[in-house]
Amino acid sequence: MTARTLLIAALTAAGVVAVPMTAAARPAPPATRVDATLDAANQAVVESLYRAFAAGDGATISSLLAADLVWIEAENGPYADRNPYNGPAAVFEGIFGRIGAEFEGFVVTPATLLPSGDRVVSLGRYTGTNRATGETLDAEFVHVFTVRGGKIVHMQQYTDTAQWVDVVTPD
Repeated sequence: MTARTLLIAALTAAGVVAVPMTAAARPAPPATRVDATLDAANQAVVESLYRAFAAGDGATISSLLAADLVWIEAENGPYADRNPYNGPAAVFEGIFGRIGAEFEGFVVTPATLLPSGDRVVSLGRYTGTNRATGETLDAEFVHVFTVRGGKIVHMQQYTDTAQWVDVVTPD
């Protein structure tokens, strides 16, 4: 899957880009001042999450995740085995805990954030070295967050799952 395909899929899922379905499709209304304020507030939540990831600040990460959070890892990836992850505890144990145990120097680097209403799309890279295989991960990602009331209620991941599987699988 190319980066372009990932981006189009994520932006379409987030409602940022529409794929024309019929000739009668109407263009989206222009953004209003309320939309811009919501966009900025929701982007700030996602930026705070990435800062907390970088700092290893589990308490802040937890405070940004809604109790009814639904987190979905990319299909066929090594951490998709428990999809969907329901609630922060499932995400901490099933994703963050396993990545922390399996990778050295794991970093999530967002490069671009695209807010649109209650959704924020993030484009970036994962890097790190798998402890068991010694192989290095350097994979693009797209995260599609849904934010409500200052909390992340949904996250869908898109990434190069073939690279992930290759990196975590001993030769």
